[in-house]
Amino acid sequence: MAVKSLDDVLPKLRRRPDVEAPNLQAWDATDRLLLDTAAERMRPGTSMAVIGDRYGALTLGALAVLDPGTVSVHQDLITGEQALRLNAAEVFADGEAGFTQLPLGPELLDGAGIVLLQLPKTLAELDQITDAMARYAAPDVVLLAGGRVKHMSLGMNAVLERHFSSVAPQLARQKSRVILASGPRRTGEPQRFPVVEHLAEIDLDVAAHGAVFAGPKLDIGTRFLLTFLPSMRPARHAIDLGCGTGILAAMYARQHPGSTVTATDQSAAAVASARATASANGLAEQVHVLQDDAMATLADASADLILLNPPFHVGAGVHAGAGLKLIEAAGRVLAPGGELWTVYNRHLAYVPALERHIGPTRVLGRNPRFTVTLSTRRGTNDPAGAIAAAAERPGP
Repeated sequence: MAVKSLDDVLPKLRRRPDVEAPNLQAWDATDRLLLDTAAERMRPGTSMAVIGDRYGALTLGALAVLDPGTVSVHQDLITGEQALRLNAAEVFADGEAGFTQLPLGPELLDGAGIVLLQLPKTLAELDQITDAMARYAAPDVVLLAGGRVKHMSLGMNAVLERHFSSVAPQLARQKSRVILASGPRRTGEPQRFPVVEHLAEIDLDVAAHGAVFAGPKLDIGTRFLLTFLPSMRPARHAIDLGCGTGILAAMYARQHPGSTVTATDQSAAAVASARATASANGLAEQVHVLQDDAMATLADASADLILLNPPFHVGAGVHAGAGLKLIEAAGRVLAPGGELWTVYNRHLAYVPALERHIGPTRVLGRNPRFTVTLSTRRGTNDPAGAIAAAAERPGP
């Protein structure tokens, strides 16, 4: 094996197929600190589980320098899973990288003596992860949970203490910190996730796993877009792109019972949540759920209508790249004459991109936080006709 140190691994890592930019890196100081801490505490041959590895730094670094036994990996985002495989091919050109990608559950954690965790953004996601560890990992398992100090909170310690008898924060290094946890508490309580809440204002039961954006609540961007639901036409095939808990998919399906609706997201937690939301509201036959990266597996010109509430963060930073990627994908998947309804933060200037990738775009509404637009997919051979058709269509 040619790889001998982390310096042979980390500089080779890329974020693809996720958004790439000069200010976006595929690893951070927390990855290195977690691997250094693991090197001080684990014996060679110890089986390992890795959770929240964004692009493969923890998994490939561990395989390169820690001499672990089996390595099982759970990443919520499909782009992270793909990036890990692509980076493994670059780092281990001889094919020696060995890891198994698994859902969060008993198979992932069975036999693991040590777990490396990049701390998630929400306490709910941390709660679901550590609950799974307490249920399925060995009694002597050790958790090394790391994060950037500015994103860590005392609430994280409280969640860890709920599931482990020993929680010990370590000294910070390069603005990152590792928390050691051991002694999983097996309470025998029923699993809490997905959480299901009834949202009275839209009369919908919403299910949410820990990692999904906004939990079982109605986020304010979706709330604003839903005010335009009565103006949306029935579609043969509609898509809720970046579906989260599937609220838009469920509400559109209920409004248009003759439409087939696809709810798609890159997050495994979002997909599981959207599937549970559809089922809870009797819409499982109408709403089909798909984990995908920007509709990559959907055919060109296969949708008549797309609903989009795009993210405006990439990792912990504000970046328009994720939304622009979804807009470009919508242009490919929409049929000529199809419609893209988008809600986005007012500070993001998406209209030029919408007109470039989709077609003529009208601003239908603004409030202090958000803008709602309607874009009509121009015909491949008749762009002027598509523009004229959009101009003649009555407003909502």
